[in-house]
Amino acid sequence: MVGRRLAKQKPEPVRTESGEQLYLMSIRPQFAFQIFRGVKKFELRRWIGVPIEEGSIVVVYVSGNVRAIMGEFKVGKVISGRPEDVWREVIRHPSPGIDHDDWAYIRGANKALALEVVNAVLYPRKVTLEELRRVIPGWMPPLSYKVLREGDPVYELIIRPLRRLIGRS
Repeated sequence: MVGRRLAKQKPEPVRTESGEQLYLMSIRPQFAFQIFRGVKKFELRRWIGVPIEEGSIVVVYVSGNVRAIMGEFKVGKVISGRPEDVWREVIRHPSPGIDHDDWAYIRGANKALALEVVNAVLYPRKVTLEELRRVIPGWMPPLSYKVLREGDPVYELIIRPLRRLIGRS
């Protein structure tokens, strides 16, 4: 083993008590508010090489002029593939809550995802980017989404306590 470097192990992904994996996702305000009002039934994403499991939990960071962690939703069905195929599948659902702005976002990607939004819930209070950076200096939200991992300060110090406030762990 001399001369061989050991690969740095990533911490394990965070899982709820019932086994759901957690992700942190940046969503523009207009789409986030549609999710929390129950209008938007699917969130569309360009593929970034990180699969999202059905049944997982997506914690929502609202970007734009809001800049805050505000709530979460459970992922129902996950549809992945060529953007055209994903779009066709999603628009078959009654009232999917998507429009041409969503199509413009995934058009041209090599692969796209559609995440069915189930049980969206707002946290009792939002945590702003300014507040996050007071606790975790230099913290940056993901450009798209990321897996939350054990020991991640944003999970341990912010998201875990917020989830406890709504009776989830």
